[in-house]
Amino acid sequence: MLKGNNIILRPLKNTDLDFLHHIENNADNWQFGGDRRIFSKSELIDYILNSKTDIELSKQFRFVIVLNNLPVGFIDLFNYRKSRVGLGIIITDNQRRKGYASEAINIISDYIFNTLKVAKIYANIHKDNLASIKLFTSCNFQIKNKNNEIIFLVKFPNI
Repeated sequence: MLKGNNIILRPLKNTDLDFLHHIENNADNWQFGGDRRIFSKSELIDYILNSKTDIELSKQFRFVIVLNNLPVGFIDLFNYRKSRVGLGIIITDNQRRKGYASEAINIISDYIFNTLKVAKIYANIHKDNLASIKLFTSCNFQIKNKNNEIIFLVKFPNI
């Protein structure tokens, strides 16, 4: 468990099933991620059970963002290597623009650089997702590359 001033980041638990089901199957969220399909509860139960696999083996890990003992979002590490790791985040609609996403990114960045000893964090954000671009740049990510659709942002440890 990773603690901030207002939130904590913790691994998935079985009790997160309904929240996970709501977030993953909300078509409004599909614009932010890679999967654009409905997940069954049995698929998500399997995902939760497999989420306990070490990041060294699975190359990914999902943290639940918790505020006052209630989940408000997820922050994901993916494509893990010692040289780099991808980062994605989603916050529920009613908890956006309250600083929880930037707090979560700062907490996880510290964990990535100081515990996992990863050299670089990156995020791929659709060019029209201005709120996420602003969020990541406010957390010291730098725009490194742009193509027609995707903005590639990176963050290095503070040395």
